[in-house]
Amino acid sequence: MISLARIRAVFLKELVQMRRDRPTFAIMIMVPIMQLTLFGFAIDTDPRNMPTAVELRDDGPLTRSFLASLVQSEYFRIVKRVHSLDEGESLLQAGEVSYLIVIPEHFERDFVRGERPQILFAADASDPVAASGPIAAANEIARRAFAPELERLPRRLRGGLPPYEAVIHRQYNPAGETSMNIVPGLLGVILTMTMIMITAIALTREVERGTIEALLSTPVRASEIMIGKTTPYILVGVIQATIVLVAGRLIFHIPFAGEAWPFLLAMVLFIFTNLMLGYLISTVAKTQMQAMQMTFFIFLPSILLSGFMFPFAAMPGWAKAIGEALPITHFLRIVREVMLKGAGFAEIRGDIWPIAVILTMLALASLARFRRTLD
Repeated sequence: MISLARIRAVFLKELVQMRRDRPTFAIMIMVPIMQLTLFGFAIDTDPRNMPTAVELRDDGPLTRSFLASLVQSEYFRIVKRVHSLDEGESLLQAGEVSYLIVIPEHFERDFVRGERPQILFAADASDPVAASGPIAAANEIARRAFAPELERLPRRLRGGLPPYEAVIHRQYNPAGETSMNIVPGLLGVILTMTMIMITAIALTREVERGTIEALLSTPVRASEIMIGKTTPYILVGVIQATIVLVAGRLIFHIPFAGEAWPFLLAMVLFIFTNLMLGYLISTVAKTQMQAMQMTFFIFLPSILLSGFMFPFAAMPGWAKAIGEALPITHFLRIVREVMLKGAGFAEIRGDIWPIAVILTMLALASLARFRRTLD
């Protein structure tokens, strides 16, 4: 027969255990708060204020009216004026802008003559979600900008095709395939999840089993333990990356248009950074379960704030600041720029050095924390 007294005793025992296991209790409270904050305030699938470069070969009143309409639409944020198509293409390839808009020579003259001059919208479509909204709005923005001028045109030019043509080039992913963006991004997500968890558990397991004392009784130093325990997993990460790259090429037909050696350099740095982060977690966690739970605080923002699932440009400023502090954010840019855009070292070095800085900081923190833990 069920005894309420015994149930009450077990219930009170679990409450006491929960109170003692404060990290687990904190995780249970913080995870839903983090999810609510990220999904409620940071995630936006309709990106606005996308960085845009313009090349004005005809800078007249009609052109200035068009640029004003672009800004008022809130889809485009003009950050640079370029002087050649090659300069604009370089900015697109390096990921510094998401759009390049080109106004041709004699635009106003050809406009009033009804010769339909072309306005070029070159879009970085490597992320089709981020590109879809502004691309869809381009024609409507042009129509509203030129509407007052259309009323002053000769009657023969009214009612038919507009006296201009908006030409849209979806670069790096012309078909708008989601796999072209997701599959390269999976490389960073898989390496983040596996590398952090492996090393987060490694040292914690030694502490739980009591084998860390035997290791410390040898002349090996703390830095040597850290390096020796993490470097073997670099090979594991390289194997994982190879599997993703081969599968992406053979199954999803993902190109690899850039240089191999900068990509390999960035990948090794990224793997080692994740290993250092996992090692730092292992110096804080007291059990393997706590180590696994703490990794969720890294996985959630890494997936949501890095630009893997949602457009990075659509996030608010505070979310972008957190995302910039995550190594996966920079690695995803490198992967997509090298694989899809054919970038070399010059284009990706702006994202390599932040990973190197994060790696250095994590290594120093892990070493200092490991020494204090042993003391």
